[in-house]
Amino acid sequence: MAKIAILGFGTVGSGVLEVLRRNAQAIRRRAGEPIEVKYILDIRDFSAHPDAALFVNNIDIILNDPEIKAVVETIGGTRFAYSYVKAALGSGRSVATSNKEMVAAHGAELLTLAKQNGAAFLFEASVGGGTPVITPMHQCLAANVITGVQGIVNGTTNFILTQMADGRMEFDAALALAQQLGYAETRDPSDDIDGIDACRKTAILASLAFGRQVHPQNIPTRGIRGVAAQDIAAAKALGCAVKLIAWARQDEHQNISAGVEPMLVPASSRLYGVDDVFNGVLVTGDMLGEVLFYGKGAGRLPTASAVAADVIEALKRGAQVHDTLFWQPADPAPGPLTDPAPAAYYVRVCGLAPEALPAVYGPGQALDVQGQGAAYLAQSLTAGQLYAAQQSVEAQGGRVALVLRQMQP
Repeated sequence: MAKIAILGFGTVGSGVLEVLRRNAQAIRRRAGEPIEVKYILDIRDFSAHPDAALFVNNIDIILNDPEIKAVVETIGGTRFAYSYVKAALGSGRSVATSNKEMVAAHGAELLTLAKQNGAAFLFEASVGGGTPVITPMHQCLAANVITGVQGIVNGTTNFILTQMADGRMEFDAALALAQQLGYAETRDPSDDIDGIDACRKTAILASLAFGRQVHPQNIPTRGIRGVAAQDIAAAKALGCAVKLIAWARQDEHQNISAGVEPMLVPASSRLYGVDDVFNGVLVTGDMLGEVLFYGKGAGRLPTASAVAADVIEALKRGAQVHDTLFWQPADPAPGPLTDPAPAAYYVRVCGLAPEALPAVYGPGQALDVQGQGAAYLAQSLTAGQLYAAQQSVEAQGGRVALVLRQMQP
């Protein structure tokens, strides 16, 4: 029997316990032995809980027990989780986590530590929630050189944008609905709507795809706060949908560019129809071409099932998994990983007449929008030209309210 510990008994941690118990027979068959939760670490009072005997409030109790073969980390953040995970891996115990912040910031270090100590460090749930992305990338696509990843990796923002499109809501009303339904944090939804969550996931995907650490602070990130119903309507008139897109690419010279930004997604893209709380990730390999991973990106049991699957994998394969699941440490880049290629951009400008926009943004198409500002689809601009255009708008007393890059079909 394999005995494990769960660190953190919140939404995902409690879900892991439920999954392991509800599907105990199937898990036993796949793991080759029963899996039993011996400890749950949480500083809160669970004395009235049916499993009160499992709870401890000191990590040393777990680390000093030789029966513990693996640890599940669902505390989140890095304040406590990082040191606990380092200690577990350093003792030769495998770790399965859903902690995207920790993996994005310390992934290379923790992968190295796991390999050095004959353990596994697995984090499938950190990107796709219950949708497998990490394992297919490092196993099924192992014979491919991955040149790019792009997709919708945050279900909260996707739900909000879907409500704005289908329900014709403004942003504030759609956010309030997401909070009411439990899809968005009620106290502070910034991680989701400002793109921070998607940025961390992008860093993980890019690090795995390109084999070296990509740091979140180098990924240019914009969220969806500035998107209005009039922009959604303008996108629809162009045959597009507005989606928060996380992306990363590597060129033939191994130069990496990456970003998180709301974009115009054309109807020809397979991401166009990814709506509501669903995620979709497109991975491009040199042999396979483009493949789509699609499913629910969050939820208590879907995410917990991915963590439980990682526990099974860790117990069966141990450090062998890191023959393919690995990336090299690297220092942060000196600046943002901006895409140098020109692209078409939708811009909405307040304080300038529509007739003034072609002189600022070059050739393009004036768009009829009902609401604040004038909208324009510029045919082709580099990031530098886009910044210069913004400076010009501000010099003329205007303000750029929103910029949406158009995704290439």
